[in-house]
Amino acid sequence: MNDSDSTSSDLPEGTTDALQEARVETDAPRASSTPPVDGDAAGADDEAGVLDEGDIAADYIEELLDICDFDGDIDIEVQAGRSYISVDSTGGEGALRVLSKPETVNALQELTRIAVQTKTGEFSRLILDIGGSRSTREAELGAMVDRAVEKIEEGAEAAALPPMSSYERKLVHDIVAARGFTSESEGEGRDRHTVITRA
Repeated sequence: MNDSDSTSSDLPEGTTDALQEARVETDAPRASSTPPVDGDAAGADDEAGVLDEGDIAADYIEELLDICDFDGDIDIEVQAGRSYISVDSTGGEGALRVLSKPETVNALQELTRIAVQTKTGEFSRLILDIGGSRSTREAELGAMVDRAVEKIEEGAEAAALPPMSSYERKLVHDIVAARGFTSESEGEGRDRHTVITRA
């Protein structure tokens, strides 16, 4: 389908309403009104909820791929209570290249989170990877940390990285710790960033 023929009615169910109702959420998950449950039942319910979230997200992404006339294999994993959705190309390496740019992946991830939230009523923390974009981004973050560490080794007291998502800051903290340095998140909202210092 050509872009010029697409209308809001082509979008997956829930997208238009979700965009109208969406509010920007940053680091804090939305509190649930469901009373806490002790023991194994709580863990089972949490895991089931994350799996349901992954299924909803996969259905939404599949519809988006159909609209774009792209083919892709969608895999769902659950790690540390978070859904990870991976989309790999089935039509050649370049088929998903247009969607695998970091800015595009982040935008699609936000749309998918909103679509899931519309269905479940719960804030979503799912992570979307398209065509290995997350691995590429992790390598970029590693290079960014190395440059910051080099500045500190040359005499700087600290080095600040650009603002990034909570997920990317967590990756940065792990990379910094592996380099033998210390990092902290500073700032609020969209300006929240990581500052690296000596351990």
